[in-house]
Amino acid sequence: MKSRYSIHLLKYLFAVFMAATIHSASSFAQVTFTESSPKREVRAIWLTTLNGMDWPHTYAQSASSVEEQKKELCHLLDLYQQAGINTVLLQTRIRGTVIYPSAYEPWDKCLSGTSGCSPDYDPLAFAIDECHRRGMELHVWIVTMPAGKWNGPGCINLRKKFRNLIKRIGDEGYMNPEDSRTGDYLTKICTEITEKYDIDGINLDYIRYPEDWKRKVSEDQGRQYITSIVQKIHDAVKSLKPWVKMSCSPIGKYSDLPRSMSYNWNAYDRVCQDAQEWMHKGLMDELFPMMYFRDNNFYPFAMDWEENDYGRIVAPGLGIYFLSPQEQNWPLTDITREMEVLRQIGLGYTFFRSKFFTDNIKGIYNFTKNFNISPALVPIMTWEHKVPTDTVYNIYVSDHYPVDINNSRNLVIGRLPKKEMEKYLIKISPWHYAITEMDRFGYETPWIEKRSYRQDAEKKLKKVGIIR
Repeated sequence: MKSRYSIHLLKYLFAVFMAATIHSASSFAQVTFTESSPKREVRAIWLTTLNGMDWPHTYAQSASSVEEQKKELCHLLDLYQQAGINTVLLQTRIRGTVIYPSAYEPWDKCLSGTSGCSPDYDPLAFAIDECHRRGMELHVWIVTMPAGKWNGPGCINLRKKFRNLIKRIGDEGYMNPEDSRTGDYLTKICTEITEKYDIDGINLDYIRYPEDWKRKVSEDQGRQYITSIVQKIHDAVKSLKPWVKMSCSPIGKYSDLPRSMSYNWNAYDRVCQDAQEWMHKGLMDELFPMMYFRDNNFYPFAMDWEENDYGRIVAPGLGIYFLSPQEQNWPLTDITREMEVLRQIGLGYTFFRSKFFTDNIKGIYNFTKNFNISPALVPIMTWEHKVPTDTVYNIYVSDHYPVDINNSRNLVIGRLPKKEMEKYLIKISPWHYAITEMDRFGYETPWIEKRSYRQDAEKKLKKVGIIR
């Protein structure tokens, strides 16, 4: 097992150098980007539904307002796609309430305006289809321990279901991580979603002790309780669909480092969240650490995540909300230099949260469009045992033949479902093209490569049944 304290000096100095170099640019236009962006890289965003913070901003109370709510989501997804985002973390379980028809929990009010009331469509199914149409993965974001206000609908529902399971801290309720019923129940929620929907991942948020919890057990015992919950969910999901990525959003600093303190705000000690060990044990495929920091509070800890990823995927969360003058009014370069360093060390990035991105606070959206010169596929799940899966398709185009599918600049769009192939053929003419087949683990194999204009491409694709 790699030590969590093994910060390599050269890599640390490189990160500091990169950060200083990028910070010296007076605007993002002066940053010199690499000739191409990586072919595989997680570029993610958290889409918050709590109180409609990111979406929806309209209530679904009639046929026309349902369409307006759908249209609003599609607009956001279009913006993500245009900026190169390939992973959407959609808040699906909010505070003991959900945005899909569940056998266990009531509808959240963000959709219809009324708690427990259906919006008369399935928002999760709709979001999955729309993300996949645009070549993006959708991961359901599950808020685990918090149950919301003590007298709120989610908390009341859980209190009725389970005697003495929900603990009160102030005016909020929390599921007790030390009670085995918590892991069993959260597993049912995740199993229900995995069985019913074509999701790409499950992102466990707040899978830890609340920071104000008066814990009476040791830290080691506390970590065992949290790990037990993760294990239950992992085993259930992977037994159904092993390609569904298990992830969580841990505290951004895993633990104290020899030269960098966490100041009592870290995952391992403060809230018993052993996220690096979860990767080591294979319980997590991906991590989205909440690294809403900058400078020396960011770079050493980013290196620590990279050095202890055990070959899994890490895409640190960046606090772009701090760019807002109403928050901490960070300069844009505080975020952009973090993005550049993360790319240099082979990590992805995740924006918290959507509204600040699509509102283009301080130019973050424009910067990202320039930063992501071409689309990107997500990394391959090389650690998983392969089983047959359905396939998706990647399209490459070039003015040279044969088309080089290893050149990220040639990628037009990735992970398209079969039914979406036809519309993208229009974009091929008059280029040479290559279409590859990819399974749900991310393994890519050559499928069609042809020097052709659109008419010949259509004829070939009709022959093999991709289009009619």
